[in-house]
Amino acid sequence: MNILVTGGLGFIGSHTCVELINKNHKIVIADNLSNSSIITLEKINKITGVIPDFHQIDVTEEPKLEQIFNKYNFDGVIHFAGYKAVEESVEKPLDYYYNNLASTIKLSQMCLKYSVDKFVFSSSATVYGDNESPLKEDMDLLPTTNPYGETKAMSERILKDASYANSDFAVSLLRYFNPVGAHESGFIGEDPKGIPNNLMPYISKVAKGDLDKLYVFGKDYDTVDGTGVRDYIHVVDLAEGHVAAIEDLESGVNVYNLGTGKGTSVLEIVNAFTQVNKVDIPYEIVGRRPGDIAVSYADTQKAEKELNWKARRDIKDMVRDTWRFEKN
Repeated sequence: MNILVTGGLGFIGSHTCVELINKNHKIVIADNLSNSSIITLEKINKITGVIPDFHQIDVTEEPKLEQIFNKYNFDGVIHFAGYKAVEESVEKPLDYYYNNLASTIKLSQMCLKYSVDKFVFSSSATVYGDNESPLKEDMDLLPTTNPYGETKAMSERILKDASYANSDFAVSLLRYFNPVGAHESGFIGEDPKGIPNNLMPYISKVAKGDLDKLYVFGKDYDTVDGTGVRDYIHVVDLAEGHVAAIEDLESGVNVYNLGTGKGTSVLEIVNAFTQVNKVDIPYEIVGRRPGDIAVSYADTQKAEKELNWKARRDIKDMVRDTWRFEKN
């Protein structure tokens, strides 16, 4: 297939581009580089031997977006481009609502105009709100605690309605849990600008000495060691899930959890990082963060059954690959 990947130089987008190329799909990348680097294009080439066509645009800019749809005959779109920091979304809600919703709407409009009938959307487990785990795709979605989560839930509704109104427009909504790790080559991984918002890149910056210590938010949850439990998934497993989703996408609206189906606590991640990589991670227990829930993990049976996809990499793989990338 010929696939447009928006946000294709970001953390998850770049790994998905590699896996798409490995499956002989042709890709075109659109990315405004607001939270990514053009150097990643060279690294994709280093891993795959392919230099994808790249366009530095913001996909909310309709004239520039249309130029790309005019130039290429796409079979499908995988949409990663969006702001993704939960705390920042609370501080800048209008930026998040505009960017994340406008990009989804404009891409959908272009797909309908140019008869592109496959659309895979980068959603999030945040749409479940504080539903009780294991989280299943048929649960009623509860209000989320931040504008970022709301933009994911709204984008899902936009795409569902667009598909219901246009029977040829097939949509796959992929609800991620907690992507971590890096490509085994060590060339691409998570390299956020500024202080990381997510646990694993924060740990790796502490291990490297860029940050003094890790702050663990809360140790009084009803969990194995009192710290929050999340479903961490290796980014390459996640990327393979996107390939499976677009290859399987034929009609209607399809919703899948992409996770491992089990939870790991913050301290279990810290201990695994220490043991596998032989580095110390100083940490300090501090108070809970508002809105954090104790446990979140996926029910993954639907993706396993319908997409024939299953996460294959474990926590040891995740911490080893993260540290290899950070050292590189």
